[in-house]
Amino acid sequence: MVQIRDTSGQDRVIDNRPQKRRRVIIGTALLLSAVATAVWMFPSVQQFSASEHTVSRERLRFATVQQGAFVRDISVTGQAVAAVRPTLYSSAPGTVTLSVQAGEQVQQGQLLAQIDSPELKNRWQQESASLTSLTLDGERETINARQESLRLQQTVDLARVSFEAAQRELARAEQSWQKQLISRQDFERRQDEVASAKLALDHASQDAQLAEERLAFEARARVSTLERQQLVVDELQRQLNALSVHSPVNGIVGNLQIAQKEVVALNQALLTVVDLSALEVELNIPETYAEELAPGMELAVSYRNTDYNALLSTIAPEVSQGQVIARARFSAEAPAQLKQNQRVSARIVLAEKDQATIVERGPFLSSAQGSVAYVVDGNYAHRRAIQTGASSINSVEVLQGLALGEQIILSDLSEFGRAETIRISQ
Repeated sequence: MVQIRDTSGQDRVIDNRPQKRRRVIIGTALLLSAVATAVWMFPSVQQFSASEHTVSRERLRFATVQQGAFVRDISVTGQAVAAVRPTLYSSAPGTVTLSVQAGEQVQQGQLLAQIDSPELKNRWQQESASLTSLTLDGERETINARQESLRLQQTVDLARVSFEAAQRELARAEQSWQKQLISRQDFERRQDEVASAKLALDHASQDAQLAEERLAFEARARVSTLERQQLVVDELQRQLNALSVHSPVNGIVGNLQIAQKEVVALNQALLTVVDLSALEVELNIPETYAEELAPGMELAVSYRNTDYNALLSTIAPEVSQGQVIARARFSAEAPAQLKQNQRVSARIVLAEKDQATIVERGPFLSSAQGSVAYVVDGNYAHRRAIQTGASSINSVEVLQGLALGEQIILSDLSEFGRAETIRISQ
């Protein structure tokens, strides 16, 4: 049987120790590299594993904590109202004839309406006639008083003449008595006549004085009655003049309360005149700020992208539907194109602080009630408890929890829940 030769004669021993060393070296190097990579990436992996949300950076708004002047202000809305808008009323019942239409420009003193009141005219004529009658009666009484005064003066003068004559007769009787030419009885009669004449003169003088006082009193009474009647006539004349209704200001005619040729009652509203040169701003302010408001506070009224300085003039003492109504008066002239009832906005400064830690205001403030913020650290943001103070239209004061230069997320935080860390993707 033929045997086939194997290859044992061709085999030779090969030394593989260098290859094993090379593999060991390469494996060790790869292991060390993997360990170094793991150590280097461990914080990122740990943060990534700890983050509960991932949010795109494009969806978020950020702001940096800064130090600067903090102005606490509020923004409110309102409307322009006329500070002077008198309503005109009828001074008497009658028929009204209107001379203007609603919206028409009018000047001060211009005739707006005419009231025809026959009843008032009749009363004026009656009272005027009474005034004329009283005037004539007064003149008649004045003549009578002068006549009576003259009569009384005549009585006094006659009494004085009689007294003087009696004195002369007594003087002659006394001379005759001394010469024993008359009897004692005649002499005493002359004395009695002097005494009687003196008494008559005194009584006449007193009567004349009392009569003068009575006449003067009656004259004052007549004057008082005449003046009273004159006042009645003057008042009716004023009412007659008021039947012509004139514009008290320059402006435009507002609402007409009546129709043409309508019969109106006493003190019925006729129309309103609006003075557009004296506009004010009526503001609706949330009641939470009511205690901080005071007349005289400065504010800026915004109209057509321009701010106009104004001052709070009045503040309503009551709250209506969660708001307080306030009035603001422009410091200078009102905007030329501003119309009554036109909507405007206003910014009211409540307080100012020179150096404060502030951050831009954003939705994070309301979503977490100002007690939580997410502080940005690279591609991550960490939840942190903070304390905020007063807030304004554009910024909020930070009291605790944030340092200057730190960046926070301004966006709404409600979607993050209570996650301690979130990842911000590019």
